[in-house]
Amino acid sequence: MTITFYNLFNLTALNNNQIHYLNIGLMILSAILAFILPFELFLFSYAVLGPLHYLTEIGWLHKKNYFTKGKYDFLFLSILCALVFYFSFIKPAKTDSQIPNIIFFAVLLSLIFVFIKDNLYRVVLALLAIIGLTMAKTGSTYFIWVGVFLPTIIHVFIFTWAFMFYGVLKNKSLAGYLSVIALSIIALSFFIIKAPGLQYEVSAYVGKSYDLFYLLNKFLIEFFGLTSNTTDDGTLVYKTNAGFIVMRFIAFAYTYHYLNWFSKTSIIQWHKVPKKTLFTTISLWIFSVALYVVDYNIGLKALYFLSFLHVFLEFPLNITSFQGIINSVFSVKK
Repeated sequence: MTITFYNLFNLTALNNNQIHYLNIGLMILSAILAFILPFELFLFSYAVLGPLHYLTEIGWLHKKNYFTKGKYDFLFLSILCALVFYFSFIKPAKTDSQIPNIIFFAVLLSLIFVFIKDNLYRVVLALLAIIGLTMAKTGSTYFIWVGVFLPTIIHVFIFTWAFMFYGVLKNKSLAGYLSVIALSIIALSFFIIKAPGLQYEVSAYVGKSYDLFYLLNKFLIEFFGLTSNTTDDGTLVYKTNAGFIVMRFIAFAYTYHYLNWFSKTSIIQWHKVPKKTLFTTISLWIFSVALYVVDYNIGLKALYFLSFLHVFLEFPLNITSFQGIINSVFSVKK
């Protein structure tokens, strides 16, 4: 069905097929922008689209009881998120595994919250999880996958793909399948297509603003086996072709992650909240963007907790999405 000019700017009026086709267009737009200005696109999306996504999604998750079986389960995930913030900025973590352990415990708790209702079983399983994490021997791979990849690229790309695929399996829409395939192909294209040489340089401001994320790029470069003649991390991330390839993928993944959320307004209905709540959300969003404008690093630190909070509170939804995919693929009846 054709997307009319009116519907394009009235996302609450779009039907499922229109949304899927719109999303394919948003993927292509995000990919083009990511190819031309990868670092700049990421910084813009993270500062402008990110806070509005966090605020609206948390409000929507609250209406859905965070997809858990307990009324106050979200408080435990929020406390764990506060601990991550504390050990990141107030009292630095003593070991490399401390923050990843908190993140992984949040995942384990989310599994318990999604599948177990009995409080006694919940407490026992939570204690076993703590004991297991305390006794487990972890290394650099654990730190990379749980501490770096899970709350970033896995959250914005893998979990977004799973959420889309779960929705498509429920609705069995051809347009939906095309959107899932398009997301996969476009993501792969950044690593397959040999990009022509562009006179692209990362400015000092952009490099300074992005510095908090550079480990993500470094580890992704290593994971994808991209070669470079330099051993200097700064040069590798900001000045090499390997660095640009990975940054394009990251910028695309984050930008589309946010746009995908807003494009599904008519399905998710996150906008249907009291006027007071909507006014508060918009006010906080404007304030957040202003912080980034004044100083990007101040904005990053100020919004760090909110960013991680939406990741933690989304874990039960991520688990529910994978559960739905498995049930649909293997025709498991509830």
